[in-house]
Amino acid sequence: MLTAAALATALALSGCAATTQADAGQDSGAGYVAGDGSLATWEPQQRDGAIDLVGQTYDGEQVDLGQWRGEVVVVNFWYAACPPCRAEAGDLRAIHQDYTPRGVQLLGVNPRDDAATAQAFERTFEVPYPSIHDQGAVAVAAFQGLVPLQAMPTTVVLDRQGRVAARIMGQIDPTTLRGLIDDTLAETA
Repeated sequence: MLTAAALATALALSGCAATTQADAGQDSGAGYVAGDGSLATWEPQQRDGAIDLVGQTYDGEQVDLGQWRGEVVVVNFWYAACPPCRAEAGDLRAIHQDYTPRGVQLLGVNPRDDAATAQAFERTFEVPYPSIHDQGAVAVAAFQGLVPLQAMPTTVVLDRQGRVAARIMGQIDPTTLRGLIDDTLAETA
């Protein structure tokens, strides 16, 4: 299970969230609405069915979560003008590098940006994993009840069956996310 230090870090991050939409727009991230920093986990017997999602990346490639069954998947909802999305990009890149050899896939979901804006973000922050261009909110609908559209970033960990094992609303703490991934990898099928 999650260590006490990881839980303490997640709780500390929850104090960084804006309390209102007006508070969130007071800096260079105007229009940004913070996730509240909350962390939720579900034991295997508490999890609902697999998330079904097929989408297209900004490069025109099709991504189907069903093709990653048998692997742990980390799904990160982001957009380019979101300050914590920018802040966590390097941590997600490092997690991708460290965990891909262990059978973990990362997938970004961007419900707001056009291709030029999203691809500029991906180049600037050297994002090595695909992101779905979710202009029709198909991914948001697939995660309905788990990922509020206005809570960016939000990161979800899916187990090997494609079920939601954990969710972080707000900027990730890399130690916490690594712990959640490790816990999910350690589960037996």
